[in-house]
Amino acid sequence: MERLSGLDASFLYLETPAQLMHVCSVMVLDQSTMPGGYSFAEFRATLDARVRKVPQFTRKIRRVPLDLGHPVWVSDDHFAVDHHLHRMALPQPAGYAELMEICGHLAGQPMNRARPLWEMYVIEGYKDAAGVEKLVVFTKMHHATVDGASGANLISYLCSLEPDAPPLATDEIPMDGSSPSSLELFGRGVFSTLTRPLSIPRMLGPSVGLITETISRARKGIAMAPPLTAPRTSFNGTITGDRTIAVADMDLEDIKAVRRATGATVNDIVLSIAGGALRDYLIDRDELPEGSLLASVPVSVRGESKRDGGANKVSALFAYLGTDVEDPLERLRQITEANAKAKEHHKAIPADTLQDWAEFAAPRTFGLAVRAYADLRLAEKHPVVHNLVISNVPGPPIPLYFMGARIDGMYPLGPVFHGAGVNITVLSNNGVVHVGIIASEASVRNPETMVGHFPAELARLKAEVEVLNAEASAADESAADESAADESAADEARTEDSSPQVP
Repeated sequence: MERLSGLDASFLYLETPAQLMHVCSVMVLDQSTMPGGYSFAEFRATLDARVRKVPQFTRKIRRVPLDLGHPVWVSDDHFAVDHHLHRMALPQPAGYAELMEICGHLAGQPMNRARPLWEMYVIEGYKDAAGVEKLVVFTKMHHATVDGASGANLISYLCSLEPDAPPLATDEIPMDGSSPSSLELFGRGVFSTLTRPLSIPRMLGPSVGLITETISRARKGIAMAPPLTAPRTSFNGTITGDRTIAVADMDLEDIKAVRRATGATVNDIVLSIAGGALRDYLIDRDELPEGSLLASVPVSVRGESKRDGGANKVSALFAYLGTDVEDPLERLRQITEANAKAKEHHKAIPADTLQDWAEFAAPRTFGLAVRAYADLRLAEKHPVVHNLVISNVPGPPIPLYFMGARIDGMYPLGPVFHGAGVNITVLSNNGVVHVGIIASEASVRNPETMVGHFPAELARLKAEVEVLNAEASAADESAADESAADESAADEARTEDSSPQVP
């Protein structure tokens, strides 16, 4: 048995039929690398053997009586892989549009909380743009189980470095398989309820200090972008449960070329590309606001956190995307400068602040509040907190194999919220940057028109950098020529001075 942290449990409390709190992924696999070829029966048998060694795949949630405390994880004594693994075939002919349609439908379905909170769909019959048949695996994992970093690690447990090699996690991960009685859970819940207020004084000091620090930084102009300052767009309202999905690829080497030329970080460049892409999308719809869009950017605090338990170890910073700036290099410069301030500001926030305060999340209160918020459509009545969520997840620099099939594409897809109906996640994989967009259909009916601007914006940014490099090279050559000319003139002068004088 393991108790959910307050932050993990919050994702359960925040969930409604419209606001689904699971994390999805679209994996495009090259089935030709599978030893012996693809067979669903072999795929199922291999997956069954591997997931049983990782407790996150075989545990389920159990509520505390009267909701006196956060739920606990217990082993599912009736675990069966067939409850989680499903097989589907696309109608023929099937390409990108058909794949995105079925993935969007699957993303909009809630999961059964009576079982371990993950699902996997093997989708057959997909052909890529070159007409090559690929195997697609669509996964769903509840946010109570994983965050961005732990989700990528969890999938890696099922992967290998070679088609016929064992998975990266070969040792069984231990878990307490005991299932507590209802009386024991009730007692733990009562104890937790009574002792929780004792931690408030310990948390107030750092929180008050954080507020003071933030006000001071804001006055000096060195604070991160504040929430509630975002302009309203068509995807900042009340969402529905229907989902739309679109994906695209970018060349990692092109991003690295921009990084070398400008000194910006990969994350700065990703945010700048997103800003340019969203600007073009909104211009096409005649919706571009005067002020810049504001993104919430999840930040992993796994290395700084002092907490041992919990799947989610995240914080967040807010960043303007420069959608009000036309020039891509100027946008990148502004984002780079602002992110440097935001990172320094974020360092002043204790790593466990969000986790600490989330312990006070009450199941019934949270659930009622979220439902009232949606029913009253409050997201459309108060200032916009932030326009969207953007995540940048580092992936493997080498090829990985899932059940023996090489991963050609891995597109993570996070949850969307009332008031922010778009989530963009970027993941690097073996030299390619995969972009995944998921949205509420009420917010973005055709995200393909949005994601298509990402490669175009990178190409534009790279072209501007090449012009910058060419100008710098020309300036260097001109300076070198001037230096050579000056040196030649100096040599001539020295020669004249040393010539013999005729009386």
